[in-house]
Amino acid sequence: MSAIPNSPSARLDFRLSPEHKSLIERAASAQGQTVSSFAIATLLKASEAAIESETTRTLSARDSQMFLAMLDTPGKPNTALKAAAKSYKGRRGR
Repeated sequence: MSAIPNSPSARLDFRLSPEHKSLIERAASAQGQTVSSFAIATLLKASEAAIESETTRTLSARDSQMFLAMLDTPGKPNTALKAAAKSYKGRRGR
C-alpha cells in the first residue's frame, strides 16, 4: 500500500450520515488511528484492490497452458490481416 503523505496537498470532502461517521470513528479508535489516517489508509487499500481487480486476470491451469502454447506457436496471418498489412504499406509507401 502507498505511504500516507505527511503534508497533504489535495483535499477530498464528502458527507455521510451520523451513524456512518460514528462507525468510522469507532473503527479508527479500535485501530489506534485518527479518523483521517484511518479513512486515508482504508480508501487507499480499497482503491488499490479495485484497480488490481480490474487490471489482473487469473487463468485456470488449462487456460494458462493454452495461452502459453499459443505464444509458442504463432498462427499464420489470415486474409483480413494480410489486407490490413497491404493497406498500411500502401499508405506508408513501403
